[in-house]
Amino acid sequence: MYQLDQFYIGGQWVAPAAGAGRLDIVNPATEAVIGRVAMGGAADVDAAVAAARAAFPAWSATTRETRVDVLSRLIALYKARMDDIALAIHHEIGAPQWLCKVKQAPLGLQMLESALAALKEADFTRQLGGTEVVSEPIGVAALITPWNWPVTTIATKVGSALAAGCTVVLKPSELAPLDARIFAEIVHAAEVPAGVFNMVYGDGPTVGAALSRHGDVDVISITGSTRAGIEVAAAAAGTVKRVLQELGGKSANVILDDADLRAAVSDGVVSCMINSGQTCVAPTRMLVPRHLHEQVVAIAAATVAALKVGDPTLPESKVGSMANRAQFEKVQRLIGIGIEEGGQVVAGGVGRPEGLASGYFVRPTIFANIRNDATVAREEIFGPVLAILPYDSEEEAIAIANDTEYGLAAYVWSGDPARARRVAGRLQAGMVRINGAQPHSGAPFGGYKRSGNGREFGSYGLAEYMEIKAIAA
Repeated sequence: MYQLDQFYIGGQWVAPAAGAGRLDIVNPATEAVIGRVAMGGAADVDAAVAAARAAFPAWSATTRETRVDVLSRLIALYKARMDDIALAIHHEIGAPQWLCKVKQAPLGLQMLESALAALKEADFTRQLGGTEVVSEPIGVAALITPWNWPVTTIATKVGSALAAGCTVVLKPSELAPLDARIFAEIVHAAEVPAGVFNMVYGDGPTVGAALSRHGDVDVISITGSTRAGIEVAAAAAGTVKRVLQELGGKSANVILDDADLRAAVSDGVVSCMINSGQTCVAPTRMLVPRHLHEQVVAIAAATVAALKVGDPTLPESKVGSMANRAQFEKVQRLIGIGIEEGGQVVAGGVGRPEGLASGYFVRPTIFANIRNDATVAREEIFGPVLAILPYDSEEEAIAIANDTEYGLAAYVWSGDPARARRVAGRLQAGMVRINGAQPHSGAPFGGYKRSGNGREFGSYGLAEYMEIKAIAA
């Protein structure tokens, strides 16, 4: 049994303030309780922020070389604990072991390396005639991270903030606390100066809200639902702190009539279902030419049929469980709504997959011939659910793709690179992938519209934790 009964504050492992509660840690693939985590409160937030504030003057004054050395130590120690991190994520969110080893844990390392590269290349001063423009660390950064790609987002935010010279208070998801504990252990082993990194477990309404409204927090970064992002922004408004939000998505996958249909559809289905569909950039709306709709449906259904859902310890299991009971129930409810609204189910449906009587497993589900005003085309389901939407022209496809409150990511498939690039340029999304291309690790990540504000990764993420000063002489 895991017993996470300490927070990391001021370079030490400390007990929670009096009155702290405990939350069960549940393995969602088995529904078994595998541990307990302490739940912090306002007093713990105050202690962590005070430690970060006290450490800020010295840390913000460190040289680039000093911060490069610290990040390099973090990276080396992270590499040494990769297997531990992968196993922790597997246990806490029910993701397949293979996915945790080849994607979940390695992406955290990639984000630390991206922050290090950005720090090495950063230009913190610029001369405009007689005016010097200086980028300086903004201050204390509060970081709120989710449960779906937990260590990736922790490493993304912590790496950028430390590289910028900020001090940090991390609130990891209370539903995925195990990998965060390991990350804090890595920070401690790397001998990061006391108070530069602090971690408090707790829920959003308590610890998240206390961080959001805290007067000694200068910037807050959240990855989570749009609802949570709005709550953080509202709580932060009273102190006029900077708010960075990486929020929801309902990404369109525009397959044009000259695309390699089998490659486009198969890739789109797998990308939607990976990590049990719990990915903010998942291409959950597949837009296809109406005259190719039936071919697309056949390919999509065959692709899903080949994705084995089940025991995430087995290498043949391609889709694990949902990460928690609440998400399982939400996805089941929305699949039911899709059916009630007349959606054509060509794969999956409500209930657990055949042969699975327990665990938060969902049947990978495909709705065909869907209109863009259907619930399954509008709401971020955050599960293995794909809506296929037919269109009659390229112009209509672009209009449907942009007809959403979200704008995190989009996808385009075409046999004509110039055509694909032209369509990509008209899509209202912070990231567009053409023909399955993977973005550079230093490319900016963030959304348009209600998908958030600000950017992460590389130099773009580094800049979000900097304040800009003009010195005229």
